[in-house]
Amino acid sequence: MAMTGPSGGIGGRRGRGHRRAPIADINVTPLVDVMLVLLIIFMITAPLLASAVPIDLPESRAKPVETEEQEPVQLSINADDTLYIGEEVVPEAELPARLDAIARERQGDDKPRQIMLRADKGLDYGRVMRVMGELNRAGLTRISLVTTGASGDTPAAAAVTDRSDTGQ
Repeated sequence: MAMTGPSGGIGGRRGRGHRRAPIADINVTPLVDVMLVLLIIFMITAPLLASAVPIDLPESRAKPVETEEQEPVQLSINADDTLYIGEEVVPEAELPARLDAIARERQGDDKPRQIMLRADKGLDYGRVMRVMGELNRAGLTRISLVTTGASGDTPAAAAVTDRSDTGQ
């Protein structure tokens, strides 16, 4: 019985004259693996790096606060005293009505909606307290003050206070 493979038999001479042709294909599997890992890393870290309103937050060594299953309301006060709810600019006169509407959304629940208050560190303390007073008046007493870590490299990582019920 004759063998017909490249290693011997009919027409299968091995020697110096016959070499295999080099493979011209590039194996892209490792490249695809690396790119998918990088894509996942960027998809996870991108939302943490970019916040809606650029604010210079103060530093704190407080631990991060656990958020509930529903997304908290982001209330921001910019360095130029502009108020934002989420990414939308809110005039000072409309703030009480907007906060009342947010409070009515979860009126039947046992705990009020969580508010993440982001205020620029250069703002007057009284200005931040006036906004917190409006939140308290509307019945939104679960307020978290957003800060950066003590080293300043982790944006919006810690909250100083939670459930700030002042009893007024």
